[in-house]
Amino acid sequence: MARIALITGGTTGLGAATADALEAGGCKVIVTARSPDKAKAYKAPVGRACYGWDVSDFSACSDSIAAIEDEIGPIDILVNNAGVTADSMLHKMSPEQWQSVLRVDLDSMFNTTRQVISGMRERGFGRIINISSVNALKGQFGQTNYSAAKAGVIGFTKALALESARKGITVNAIAPGYADTAMVAAVPDDVMKSVLEGVPLGRLAEPSEIARCVAFLASDQSGFITGSTLHVNGGLYLA
Repeated sequence: MARIALITGGTTGLGAATADALEAGGCKVIVTARSPDKAKAYKAPVGRACYGWDVSDFSACSDSIAAIEDEIGPIDILVNNAGVTADSMLHKMSPEQWQSVLRVDLDSMFNTTRQVISGMRERGFGRIINISSVNALKGQFGQTNYSAAKAGVIGFTKALALESARKGITVNAIAPGYADTAMVAAVPDDVMKSVLEGVPLGRLAEPSEIARCVAFLASDQSGFITGSTLHVNGGLYLA
Protein backbone atom coordinates (compact mmCIF):
# COMPACT_ATOMS: atom_id res chain seq x y z
CA MET A 1 0.00 0.00 0.00
CA ALA A 2 1.26 3.48 -0.88
CA ARG A 3 2.47 5.57 2.00
CA ILE A 4 0.56 8.79 2.62
CA ALA A 5 2.56 12.02 2.59
CA LEU A 6 1.36 15.46 3.71
CA ILE A 7 3.27 18.51 2.46
CA THR A 8 2.43 21.89 3.96
CA GLY A 9 2.73 24.76 1.50
CA GLY A 10 2.78 22.17 -1.25
CA THR A 11 1.12 23.99 -4.13
CA THR A 12 4.07 26.03 -5.39
CA GLY A 13 7.86 26.18 -5.42
CA LEU A 14 9.76 23.64 -3.35
CA GLY A 15 6.54 22.15 -2.00
CA ALA A 16 5.15 21.42 -5.45
CA ALA A 17 8.46 19.93 -6.58
CA THR A 18 8.50 17.76 -3.47
CA ALA A 19 4.98 16.56 -4.20
CA ASP A 20 6.11 15.50 -7.68
CA ALA A 21 9.15 13.70 -6.29
CA LEU A 22 7.21 11.81 -3.64
CA GLU A 23 4.54 10.78 -6.12
CA ALA A 24 7.24 9.53 -8.47
CA GLY A 25 8.42 7.36 -5.57
CA GLY A 26 4.99 5.82 -5.15
CA CYS A 27 3.52 7.93 -2.35
CA LYS A 28 -0.06 9.14 -2.08
CA VAL A 29 0.46 12.91 -1.72
CA ILE A 30 -1.69 15.54 -0.03
CA VAL A 31 -0.72 19.21 -0.14
CA THR A 32 -1.91 22.25 1.74
CA ALA A 33 -2.58 25.82 0.66
CA ARG A 34 -2.90 28.90 2.84
CA SER A 35 -6.71 29.02 2.77
CA PRO A 36 -9.73 27.05 1.54
CA ASP A 37 -10.11 29.51 -1.36
CA LYS A 38 -6.51 28.96 -2.47
CA ALA A 39 -7.01 25.21 -2.20
CA LYS A 40 -10.08 25.39 -4.44
CA ALA A 41 -8.17 27.45 -7.00
CA TYR A 42 -5.25 24.99 -7.08
CA LYS A 43 -5.27 22.79 -10.16
CA ALA A 44 -4.05 19.57 -8.57
CA PRO A 45 -2.61 16.81 -10.71
CA VAL A 46 -4.77 13.70 -10.93
CA GLY A 47 -4.77 11.85 -7.62
CA ARG A 48 -3.34 14.70 -5.55
CA ALA A 49 -5.60 16.18 -2.87
CA CYS A 50 -5.31 19.77 -1.65
CA TYR A 51 -6.67 21.19 1.59
CA GLY A 52 -6.54 24.80 2.70
CA TRP A 53 -6.00 26.10 6.21
CA ASP A 54 -3.74 28.38 8.25
CA VAL A 55 -0.84 26.28 9.54
CA SER A 56 -0.13 28.90 12.22
CA ASP A 57 -3.50 28.01 13.83
CA PHE A 58 -3.31 24.94 16.08
CA SER A 59 -7.05 24.25 16.03
CA ALA A 60 -7.19 24.52 12.25
CA CYS A 61 -4.32 22.04 11.98
CA SER A 62 -6.03 19.66 14.40
CA ASP A 63 -9.38 19.73 12.62
CA SER A 64 -7.96 19.59 9.09
CA ILE A 65 -5.46 16.80 9.66
CA ALA A 66 -8.10 14.76 11.48
CA ALA A 67 -10.35 15.17 8.44
CA ILE A 68 -7.56 14.09 6.09
CA GLU A 69 -6.82 10.98 8.11
CA ASP A 70 -10.53 10.12 8.27
CA GLU A 71 -10.99 10.55 4.52
CA ILE A 72 -7.68 9.26 3.14
CA GLY A 73 -5.78 7.44 5.86
CA PRO A 74 -3.05 7.90 8.47
CA ILE A 75 -0.14 10.13 7.53
CA ASP A 76 3.17 8.28 7.23
CA ILE A 77 5.31 11.16 5.94
CA LEU A 78 5.08 14.80 6.99
CA VAL A 79 6.99 17.51 5.15
CA ASN A 80 6.84 20.80 7.05
CA ASN A 81 7.50 23.15 4.16
CA ALA A 82 5.14 26.11 4.66
CA GLY A 83 6.98 29.38 5.13
CA VAL A 84 6.76 33.12 4.66
CA THR A 85 9.10 36.10 4.80
CA ALA A 86 8.55 39.64 6.04
CA ASP A 87 11.97 41.21 5.68
CA SER A 88 13.10 44.31 7.53
CA MET A 89 16.06 45.47 9.58
CA LEU A 90 15.29 44.81 13.22
CA HIS A 91 15.24 48.47 14.22
CA LYS A 92 12.43 48.99 11.70
CA MET A 93 10.64 45.65 12.14
CA SER A 94 7.07 45.71 13.46
CA PRO A 95 5.78 43.18 16.00
CA GLU A 96 3.49 41.82 13.29
CA GLN A 97 6.42 41.25 10.90
CA TRP A 98 8.20 39.33 13.64
CA GLN A 99 5.20 37.35 14.80
CA SER A 100 3.83 36.48 11.36
CA VAL A 101 7.07 34.80 10.34
CA LEU A 102 7.54 32.98 13.65
CA ARG A 103 3.95 31.73 13.59
CA VAL A 104 4.10 30.28 10.07
CA ASP A 105 7.73 29.19 9.89
CA LEU A 106 8.20 27.84 13.42
CA ASP A 107 4.92 27.49 15.32
CA SER A 108 3.52 25.45 12.45
CA MET A 109 6.15 22.77 13.20
CA PHE A 110 4.39 22.07 16.48
CA ASN A 111 0.88 22.65 15.13
CA THR A 112 1.16 20.04 12.37
CA THR A 113 3.56 17.53 13.88
CA ARG A 114 1.57 17.33 17.10
CA GLN A 115 -1.38 15.98 15.09
CA VAL A 116 0.51 13.07 13.50
CA ILE A 117 3.21 12.08 15.97
CA SER A 118 1.03 9.91 18.21
CA GLY A 119 -0.23 7.87 15.27
CA MET A 120 3.28 7.41 13.94
CA ARG A 121 4.43 6.21 17.36
CA GLU A 122 1.56 3.73 17.58
CA ARG A 123 2.26 2.34 14.11
CA GLY A 124 6.03 2.23 14.63
CA PHE A 125 6.89 4.20 11.52
CA GLY A 126 7.17 7.80 10.42
CA ARG A 127 9.19 10.19 8.35
CA ILE A 128 9.23 13.88 9.28
CA ILE A 129 11.21 16.29 7.12
CA ASN A 130 11.38 19.94 8.13
CA ILE A 131 12.46 22.67 5.72
CA SER A 132 14.91 25.10 7.30
CA SER A 133 17.21 27.48 5.40
CA VAL A 134 20.84 28.31 4.81
CA ASN A 135 20.07 31.57 6.58
CA ALA A 136 19.37 29.67 9.79
CA LEU A 137 23.10 28.96 9.90
CA LYS A 138 24.77 31.98 8.38
CA GLY A 139 22.17 34.67 9.10
CA GLN A 140 20.96 37.22 6.57
CA PHE A 141 20.75 40.99 6.59
CA GLY A 142 17.12 42.05 7.12
CA GLN A 143 15.96 38.60 8.19
CA THR A 144 16.28 38.35 11.97
CA ASN A 145 12.74 36.96 12.09
CA TYR A 146 13.24 34.40 9.29
CA SER A 147 16.73 33.36 10.42
CA ALA A 148 15.53 32.90 14.00
CA ALA A 149 12.53 30.84 12.93
CA LYS A 150 14.53 28.61 10.61
CA ALA A 151 17.22 28.09 13.26
CA GLY A 152 14.42 27.02 15.59
CA VAL A 153 13.38 24.43 12.99
CA ILE A 154 16.78 22.76 13.33
CA GLY A 155 16.57 22.65 17.12
CA PHE A 156 13.03 21.26 16.91
CA THR A 157 14.26 18.59 14.49
CA LYS A 158 17.10 17.41 16.73
CA ALA A 159 14.99 17.20 19.88
CA LEU A 160 12.10 15.39 18.19
CA ALA A 161 14.53 12.96 16.55
CA LEU A 162 15.78 11.93 19.99
CA GLU A 163 12.24 11.50 21.30
CA SER A 164 11.06 9.46 18.31
CA ALA A 165 13.91 7.18 17.24
CA ARG A 166 12.90 4.18 19.33
CA LYS A 167 9.44 4.30 17.76
CA GLY A 168 10.73 3.91 14.19
CA ILE A 169 10.31 7.59 13.33
CA THR A 170 13.09 9.59 11.71
CA VAL A 171 13.13 13.37 11.89
CA ASN A 172 15.46 15.37 9.67
CA ALA A 173 15.82 18.88 8.29
CA ILE A 174 16.90 20.28 4.96
CA ALA A 175 18.55 23.70 4.84
CA PRO A 176 18.23 24.87 1.22
CA GLY A 177 20.12 27.74 -0.27
CA TYR A 178 18.53 29.99 -2.86
CA ALA A 179 16.32 28.15 -5.34
CA ASP A 180 14.51 29.19 -8.50
CA THR A 181 11.12 29.85 -6.88
CA ALA A 182 8.62 32.70 -6.79
CA MET A 183 9.81 33.69 -3.30
CA VAL A 184 13.37 34.11 -4.53
CA ALA A 185 12.20 35.82 -7.73
CA ALA A 186 10.82 38.61 -5.54
CA VAL A 187 14.32 39.44 -4.25
CA PRO A 188 15.63 42.68 -5.85
CA ASP A 189 18.03 42.07 -8.75
CA ASP A 190 20.95 43.84 -7.09
CA VAL A 191 20.56 41.75 -3.95
CA MET A 192 20.30 38.53 -5.94
CA LYS A 193 23.39 39.41 -7.97
CA SER A 194 25.30 39.79 -4.71
CA VAL A 195 23.95 36.49 -3.40
CA LEU A 196 24.91 34.55 -6.52
CA GLU A 197 28.41 35.98 -6.39
CA GLY A 198 28.77 34.17 -3.06
CA VAL A 199 27.54 30.79 -4.34
CA PRO A 200 30.52 28.71 -5.52
CA LEU A 201 28.32 26.83 -8.01
CA GLY A 202 27.24 30.22 -9.38
CA ARG A 203 23.54 29.53 -9.82
CA LEU A 204 20.22 29.00 -8.10
CA ALA A 205 19.11 25.50 -7.20
CA GLU A 206 16.39 23.88 -9.24
CA PRO A 207 13.45 23.04 -6.95
CA SER A 208 13.67 19.43 -8.11
CA GLU A 209 17.23 19.19 -6.75
CA ILE A 210 15.98 19.95 -3.25
CA ALA A 211 12.86 17.83 -3.70
CA ARG A 212 14.95 14.77 -4.46
CA CYS A 213 16.68 15.23 -1.10
CA VAL A 214 13.29 15.28 0.64
CA ALA A 215 12.26 12.13 -1.23
CA PHE A 216 15.44 10.38 -0.09
CA LEU A 217 14.87 11.29 3.57
CA ALA A 218 11.28 10.05 3.24
CA SER A 219 12.36 6.69 1.84
CA ASP A 220 13.27 3.38 3.42
CA GLN A 221 16.86 3.93 2.25
CA SER A 222 17.29 6.71 4.82
CA GLY A 223 16.19 4.67 7.82
CA PHE A 224 19.45 5.14 9.76
CA ILE A 225 19.52 8.92 9.33
CA THR A 226 17.81 10.99 12.00
CA GLY A 227 18.39 14.33 13.70
CA SER A 228 20.44 15.50 10.72
CA THR A 229 20.38 18.67 8.68
CA LEU A 230 21.12 18.23 4.98
CA HIS A 231 22.70 21.35 3.52
CA VAL A 232 21.74 21.94 -0.12
CA ASN A 233 23.15 25.39 -0.88
CA GLY A 234 25.66 25.15 -3.70
CA GLY A 235 28.52 25.85 -1.30
CA LEU A 236 27.10 29.18 -0.09
CA TYR A 237 27.64 28.07 3.51
CA LEU A 238 29.81 25.13 4.52
CA ALA A 239 28.51 23.75 7.81
